[in-house]
Amino acid sequence: MSPLDATTIAQAPIVQMLAALAAVLLLAWGAARLARSRGLVTATPGRLAIRAACPLDPRRRLILIACDGREALLLTGPAGDQFLGWVPSP
Repeated sequence: MSPLDATTIAQAPIVQMLAALAAVLLLAWGAARLARSRGLVTATPGRLAIRAACPLDPRRRLILIACDGREALLLTGPAGDQFLGWVPSP
């Protein structure tokens, strides 16, 4: 057996492993796309969401967040972040 044959034989399990990994990833990707297209997977809203963000200047930003049905104002900047308070509901 020539040295080239020994190298080819030693690489065969690696190639087979990579091919199997590619096949599994392709099947998982296809299953995820199928589930999304059929409506089996829906995005559930989280407890926390950013409603709006308004830059006050290049370094500070006012952020309106929603948490459990309530809204709050946050001020972020280089000096630190501050909770300004809950926004009263109309």
